[in-house]
Amino acid sequence: MPPLIKFYEALGALGDGRCELAKPDVALVRSSSGDRTYRVEIGDGGRELSSSDNASYWQGYLGYPAIAALLRRGTLKVDPLAAQALAGIPWHNLNKHFKHDYEKVLAEVENRLAASGHDPSRVRTAVNALVEALGELRPYRGRRLRPS
Repeated sequence: MPPLIKFYEALGALGDGRCELAKPDVALVRSSSGDRTYRVEIGDGGRELSSSDNASYWQGYLGYPAIAALLRRGTLKVDPLAAQALAGIPWHNLNKHFKHDYEKVLAEVENRLAASGHDPSRVRTAVNALVEALGELRPYRGRRLRPS
């Protein structure tokens, strides 16, 4: 399973409108900084995933672009309020600032949610539901797509 923060990032990508279906089995996901576009290929009813993001390629776990693609195509159900709450989060900058300490990033995100009037517990509940749904889907890695 990917780190919990990747589910938050995926919801943020949906909230920002950064995930598009180019074809039913191909999604393009722009990074939060806008300088990269990741390609996600989906097969086997949403279970086989290939993604050109660094986490998927180098770390071997499912990165946020693949999770966002599953959400966008409806394989996983999205809580629209959670996605809306996570729109505008500068994920790249936060990950860099906190040196990829995802617990610190998550704490900062929850502070920002509360400060902007959103309910962090609702977002947390939505993320936990996604984690459970992804576990039930049992996705596996398709071919490795090298990051560009």
